[in-house]
Amino acid sequence: MAFSLSGVLKSLGLGQSQEGSILGIDIGASSAKIVQLRSSKGAAILETYGEIALGPYGQQAIGKAVKLAPEKIAEALVDVMREANVTGRSGGLSIPFSSSLVSVLDVPRAEPDQLKRMIPIEARKYIPIPVSEVTLDWFVIPREEGEQSAFDRVQKETPLQAKGQEVLLVAIHNETLKNYQTIATNAGLKINFYEIEIFSAVRSSVGHGIAPILVVDLGAATTKIYIVERGIVRSSHLLSAGGQHMTENLARSLGWEFEKAERVKRERGLANTNAYSPDENDKIKSALLSTLSRIFSEVNRVLLSYGQRYNKNVSRVVLAGGGASLPGLKEVAHESLSAEVEIANPFSHAEAPAFLEEVLREIGPGFAVAVGIALRKLKGS
Repeated sequence: MAFSLSGVLKSLGLGQSQEGSILGIDIGASSAKIVQLRSSKGAAILETYGEIALGPYGQQAIGKAVKLAPEKIAEALVDVMREANVTGRSGGLSIPFSSSLVSVLDVPRAEPDQLKRMIPIEARKYIPIPVSEVTLDWFVIPREEGEQSAFDRVQKETPLQAKGQEVLLVAIHNETLKNYQTIATNAGLKINFYEIEIFSAVRSSVGHGIAPILVVDLGAATTKIYIVERGIVRSSHLLSAGGQHMTENLARSLGWEFEKAERVKRERGLANTNAYSPDENDKIKSALLSTLSRIFSEVNRVLLSYGQRYNKNVSRVVLAGGGASLPGLKEVAHESLSAEVEIANPFSHAEAPAFLEEVLREIGPGFAVAVGIALRKLKGS
């Protein structure tokens, strides 16, 4: 099985387009999403998209994070492809961040041949299982050349930056890859490549500027936080809090069933509505904020830590993932974070009928990974 990190990073830029329909498939904790794009005269055309809740396949409510057997996940994919009239059968599949390891190593300067011997040895310090049980890849992070940019603090380089070089290391458990092969086979799919979800979300959610950007991917079971600079993931963090925790807090606070709490969260979010009393509105907002405050606190910690480590300010935060579609989130995030905030709009990379524009913008954050995977193939990387 081919897994090339250098190909992942290279594909953040523009490449030669390829004809034909391409699928981007994202299997999350609570739902599976699929996007079908095709290339036409250098542009990505959205042909169809679909999402299906995985909870019911595990006898759980919609919105619940579930662990399903590969065969059950394949069944869900077949169902969503039928419902969305998906005609393509080949493309890429995302690997969850929680099933992988992404780390920046500090190593002495060395020639490529020396690094090939050094990295697997160094990786053992970061991987809690035998290296033989994972698929390993790495990429040397280029040193910055020239004058400092406007977002750099006016300080000389740190001892960390001066002493050696940084290497971006990724590892995926071989058993995880085997399970995804089973899913693809049972769903009748030809998977051309696998990609850790971080890189897919970055491709569809972040522009090609050089300033560091922090991406917050709000999933159902977890929240992924990572900093991207010059197209390279420089820092990554996983937080065990997400959309499901918001729903559970809301259900407990108002004595509701999970299903009702999930529906109210999606439809109302942090915005007040006349459908509920002032007291209920306050309780709903407080319940959702109990989880979000924890997430925003961690984001601020990461922003501060990165600034101290690299002498740089991160001035922009991009919110992605299904949780980023929560009504009223942007305003609350702006108040809570010491940076400019925007909501990811991955479908902006593809051409689609004008009447879908508003819908695609609303649901877009949740499709950041699926769109990013399809874009990688279309860009010929």
